[in-house]
Amino acid sequence: MKRIFLLFCFLISFKLQAQLVKIPQSLQLGHPCLYTNAKTGKQDLQKLLKEQDWARNCYQQALESIEPYVLKHQTDTSWIVSRLQMYWKSHASQVYVKGPVFSHADGNAPVPTVRYTGSRDAVTSFTVPKLEDILPYMEDERGLFYANKSKPGNPLEWVEPAKAGRNVESINRKIMGMAETAAFAYWNSGDERYARFAADLFDTYMMGMYYRKEPIDITHSHIQTLVGLSSFEVIHEDVLNELTACYDFLFDYLAKHKKKNMPFYADCFKKWADLIIKNGIPFNNWNLIQARFVCLIAFVLEDNDRYADGKGSSYYLNQLFNNDYTRQWSLPKLMDYGYDPKTALWNESAGYSSVVIGDFASFVSQFDKSLRFDLCSQLPLIAKAVETTPEYLFPNGYIVGFGDTHWSRLSSLPAQQMVENARFYGKAQQEYRFSQMIKMLQGFDKTGSGGHAQAKGYQQLFTRSEFVLSDTLKAGKYQDFVSPLFYSPNVSWLVQRNGFDAKNGLMLSIAGSKGNHAHANGIAMEMYTKGLILAPEGGIGTSYFQADYKEYYSQFPAHNTVVVDGISSYPEMRSNHAYELKACYPVSGQKKDYFSGMTFSEMYFLEPETNADQNRQMATIRTSDSSVFVIDIFRSKKKAGKDKRHDYFYHNLGQELTVFDSQNKALKLSSSETLAYANGDMFAYDYLWDKKSVKTASDINARFRLSLPARGGVWMNMWIKGEPDREIYTMKAPPSKCFSKGMLPDSIQEMPLPTLVARQYGEAWHHPFAVVYEATDNKQSPSVVSIHPFLCDKAKNSFVGLDIETKDTHHYVFSLDSANQEISYLDQTFKGTYSVVSKQANGLKSLFMGNGTQLCSGEFGLKSSLPCSAVLWKENNKWFITASSSISLYLPENILAKNEIKMGAQTYKGKKEKLNGKKVLRFDLPKTDAIGIE
Repeated sequence: MKRIFLLFCFLISFKLQAQLVKIPQSLQLGHPCLYTNAKTGKQDLQKLLKEQDWARNCYQQALESIEPYVLKHQTDTSWIVSRLQMYWKSHASQVYVKGPVFSHADGNAPVPTVRYTGSRDAVTSFTVPKLEDILPYMEDERGLFYANKSKPGNPLEWVEPAKAGRNVESINRKIMGMAETAAFAYWNSGDERYARFAADLFDTYMMGMYYRKEPIDITHSHIQTLVGLSSFEVIHEDVLNELTACYDFLFDYLAKHKKKNMPFYADCFKKWADLIIKNGIPFNNWNLIQARFVCLIAFVLEDNDRYADGKGSSYYLNQLFNNDYTRQWSLPKLMDYGYDPKTALWNESAGYSSVVIGDFASFVSQFDKSLRFDLCSQLPLIAKAVETTPEYLFPNGYIVGFGDTHWSRLSSLPAQQMVENARFYGKAQQEYRFSQMIKMLQGFDKTGSGGHAQAKGYQQLFTRSEFVLSDTLKAGKYQDFVSPLFYSPNVSWLVQRNGFDAKNGLMLSIAGSKGNHAHANGIAMEMYTKGLILAPEGGIGTSYFQADYKEYYSQFPAHNTVVVDGISSYPEMRSNHAYELKACYPVSGQKKDYFSGMTFSEMYFLEPETNADQNRQMATIRTSDSSVFVIDIFRSKKKAGKDKRHDYFYHNLGQELTVFDSQNKALKLSSSETLAYANGDMFAYDYLWDKKSVKTASDINARFRLSLPARGGVWMNMWIKGEPDREIYTMKAPPSKCFSKGMLPDSIQEMPLPTLVARQYGEAWHHPFAVVYEATDNKQSPSVVSIHPFLCDKAKNSFVGLDIETKDTHHYVFSLDSANQEISYLDQTFKGTYSVVSKQANGLKSLFMGNGTQLCSGEFGLKSSLPCSAVLWKENNKWFITASSSISLYLPENILAKNEIKMGAQTYKGKKEKLNGKKVLRFDLPKTDAIGIE
């Protein structure tokens, strides 16, 4: 792989020095060059085979996988070749598609041509038969003879190509993978049986593809800009992995025995590269995958001057690394576009982002191993991005599920590559940091895979290396690599953590719709608590191309969010509908010197379908080491008025959902069909079933019960403040598709999600959804004893006041939609949008001003000239203060030993004033992280 990475070095030099990259005209290092090198590769391999048992086993398994077919090929050269999916009779040269499915083919080439795949979507009832069951030279008016997996015994049946998914590609890849392995075996052993086997397959396929043209979309749709020669998407020209490696290992044999066809092979590869550059998508992970394929082709081509058109290895590398095209950007431009320079997060959903950083980190690894060139020092954002990826992790080690994502482990391979980079160049601090990260990730993943897939087949002989970390090195802690609050605007995603351990930690993932692989979800919430992702995202559905994705999983009702008038929606996938972060505590990325008892965020979103204002405030309050609750206040209204309804959706894992009144008596709900497409709601509402409802203006409690084998019950206790014109619904929703295999028993992963919908008729701004959540299990009762709404005479209708009583504390929650109004309740005064006053029998416990200019209680107070976050709290009989801007702190006269507060070398004297009619001391303090005051 040396040539591509040499060019990357030139590329980086170009970007840093703003000079044109002068691509060397001669890059040829001989064949093979993809997995190994022509000079010492064979000797190195044979030494490895001699010394390592695992290598000999790997090599023997590779030979055994193809031996029966190679042996058969000696007496019947047509058997394996005839199983290739080709236009054996028609020799069709032009393929036509009808959008995302195959239509027909025509034209007549001088040789059999490669059959085009059936559809863009891989989902189909048909599957690939055994090689022995594939009809030889199959081209029939009835279609393709494949196995029907929807019927008992998987009988072989005829199916039209458009309904066969991507099975054509799968079969051809499987067969060409055998050719690749045979080519490798020939290179190492010199046994020409393997060469003849590989060459016959390679020649048939490549000559057949040489005469094939770019597919034509008869509907003139977006698909025309995506198609490749073998697949509906240029990012799935996966057969190039097998073809280029086969060609590379077999080069000398082909040059001798297929000499007249060598120009055809090269022209076919070049045609393929031209189409990959021409088509595709430049602004996301597609660009990297396209570049990878073109680079494979560039490697195996000869120098420019070997071809009449001058298009050789250097030419194609120059296209990728010095030029930007409509659908193929240079990789540095892609990195500048996709990564937030401050947060180092990629602008796609978590599942895709974690793959992209793996691709960039692999470039670093190849630079190090092949060239001893420190790419990390040139592009430090790569290391920063690797270090940032754990922010996606729940406390159980799975990534968050917003957008098109599955909950999965985070690969430790990028961190390993950062350690290897550090070892190459003596970066002790970097090595230590990422070594701890690897051990932290390995602590979550008990499979021993390190969270990343290992190379398969003979490739392990070139890619497997022994990577050892010191036994004495302690694993990093989860909290060392994550933040209590983290926000990245380029993907409109925020996370709040209250506690970090897997059992008692709580985490909220709050997603908007920004970047690629996003859903239409407004301000959506996913919640982790009690060791489980109890309030899940919906996931991808069957596939991107199936109706359930388009109509349900990518739409508002599949998320924990609010739908306006039953029709809230906007384009999913590549979306530009971010929310605006209005305020938060603590500061994004702050990992020390903060108040750990509470977190807070406030987001605003303009819902475009109905031109509606939406505001969501989400907060957490910890009440003990093992208990924490969530406050969710969601306001929603149409700017023009005439609101019909606002629906607050909440999905929770469980087998049972029960709704109670304020006296804890089960409410009687009646069967209902009002949530339905037929009643004007969006299509997604028809994916919900077993709908029941009750109209009530009173506070209600809901309880979701999840019973787990060997663990018992886990309950989500949900309290909702009552409002006039409110209807409460219970129902079942499709199961979450975020699960990875083995996270929970299949019976639980596949069961419907019990779902509660609170419908507010009219607007929901002055009648907002005010909700409190707390999860418990068999060993614990709720820490929340009671919740009582309270009113303030001067407060507008949008005000929410909650007295949340826990075992020994009253938490008075103040929530408003504007920071300009001052309100009072008991001896408490607040001006801002969110605050909490926590009191115990013996006095004040804390003042938490999430966003405001004033919060006072008795003789304690916080005031600022500009809206800010500030907290005063008592811990172990000592008072602490933190503030995001300069603040005036009010304290009783006798609370401090001296009339002063020290902050470092600075001393601040108290000034006597009155607060709520009592004598106090005022301290004018600067912005500060958490600091003790005495």
